[in-house]
Amino acid sequence: MGPGSVPDGTQMGPGSVPDGTQMGPGSVSDGTQMGPGSVPDGTQMGPRSVLDGTQMGPGSVSDGTQMGPGSVPDGTQMGPGSVPDGTQMGPGSVSDGTQMGPGSVPDGTQMGPGSVPDITRFCHCDPHLFRIRFIRWHSGRSPAPILSASPARALVDEAVGIRAEFLPPHRPVTMRSRLRSEDGDLWEAFAHYNSTSRGAVDVARAHSVGGSYLGCEPMGLFWALQPAPGSREGIRLRKKDVQTPYVVDISLLEGHVTPTEAQSVELAAASTERSYMAPGVRRVEVREKGVVGTLFLPPGPGRFPAMLDLWGMGGGLHEYRSALLASRGYASLSLAYFGHSDLPGPRDSINVDDAYFKAAFGLLQDHPQVCSDRVGIIGLSFGVYLMLRLAIQIGVKTSCLIGINGPIGSAVQLPETAGGTRIGSDQTHWSFDEEGYASFRDMSSPANMLPHRRVKVEDLQCPLMYIVGEDDLSASSAENAALIDETLRAAGKSHLFTCLSYPGAGHLIEPPYTPNTRVSLWRVKPQKLFSQWGGQPKRHAAAQGDSWRRILDFMEKHLRR
Repeated sequence: MGPGSVPDGTQMGPGSVPDGTQMGPGSVSDGTQMGPGSVPDGTQMGPRSVLDGTQMGPGSVSDGTQMGPGSVPDGTQMGPGSVPDGTQMGPGSVSDGTQMGPGSVPDGTQMGPGSVPDITRFCHCDPHLFRIRFIRWHSGRSPAPILSASPARALVDEAVGIRAEFLPPHRPVTMRSRLRSEDGDLWEAFAHYNSTSRGAVDVARAHSVGGSYLGCEPMGLFWALQPAPGSREGIRLRKKDVQTPYVVDISLLEGHVTPTEAQSVELAAASTERSYMAPGVRRVEVREKGVVGTLFLPPGPGRFPAMLDLWGMGGGLHEYRSALLASRGYASLSLAYFGHSDLPGPRDSINVDDAYFKAAFGLLQDHPQVCSDRVGIIGLSFGVYLMLRLAIQIGVKTSCLIGINGPIGSAVQLPETAGGTRIGSDQTHWSFDEEGYASFRDMSSPANMLPHRRVKVEDLQCPLMYIVGEDDLSASSAENAALIDETLRAAGKSHLFTCLSYPGAGHLIEPPYTPNTRVSLWRVKPQKLFSQWGGQPKRHAAAQGDSWRRILDFMEKHLRR
């Protein structure tokens, strides 16, 4: 640029403004004449006045603060060659210490004579603006944080490693997990961490200091999932289509975030798939000899040891535990016995008798890919009663039994022949808390069972593992376990009984890392009824992990060896 040129190359005469207008001495850019000491609006100013007319003494800044030699506008003393934060600079240095040649601007760009620097890149009049821009520029050169979840695909009973890297040291961050159920409900968990001196967070080793759980919980972001604020009341996370995985999205958030915060800054993200069916597992619908269920077969031609899978008074057909057992090498038949459209009679009644359960066991035992002499039964809740009742039937030879939080007898009379027994018709031993949530615990107490409705467990001929959740609010599990132990001891069969008891665990002890539901909707007709299940989240999660490992060991011992 030549003298008097503006950045677009236009020549300007003396006293011209950038649009070519001539200005006389004392004029401002709109041509207004100004007297000595005037500001652009024509106000007269005395010596050392600022634009609002305030008088300033020598060394004052525009707010009237007194400054000594070498001071910056906030009053900080600076030595020769210092920048506003006190850093010493050599000749030709910019604020990060980089050496600059003549005609350079702070980013190192060379400027020819007459060039105009971009004032938005550096500003001599306000060093704070320069510093903010520099910090942002410097941060932009650092690697962005990354978040990994490994493996990206796994069975639901397998652990996932979650790790964040390239964070600033000792920085508060939040790990958030989210899962959308098949019903469209959002489940989420939060954990607060502080990055290490190397800027990392390894969930397998780090301690959560807040959020959904505290301490070192490698799988806490999975078992601590709960319905997001504003969700429907009383929902429970249960997989319906076991042929598709759950997808869990994990976010790394800036700061310590809570579920109620509407907005948060996401620094990185990852996802992982959680499946009940391993590759190669086969799902076969069973509608044979009146039996309604789903058979899962492990990969390969077989033959396989097998388990009959029985659930409780919720009714319907639940496949996910059977699918997972097949993924672990066991053929498994999940059986429906009421609350299913393919079963006879009203859906709120048990309309099948002992012959139905015996037929289901025989169907599984006779399958060409099943080892007929290596078949066991697993039951939860009312399924425990059905399991024990079936195991002592003539012609039923079981290899092992696994009962989870269930009774040895029932207040509900199972039909002696095909007919109907309505579920929930007898509420004699129901109880309700202050919120109106029901507990069926007393209904399953041995003290409230009629003697002829108890299973004669002394007739058992195979090993029995019984699992107790000591915070079970739906069944008198501990009392039933004690009665089984006492009865088998009296019969000289104590060697058949193994009892696992877990403090703080509730009724719904399921496969590992399943989120616990303390209360959920049990039925909707004739009116909504919510059932209490119990369970303290951390202890319940620990019980699920330990009991599942022991269940697999028990099955290995009695079905494979």
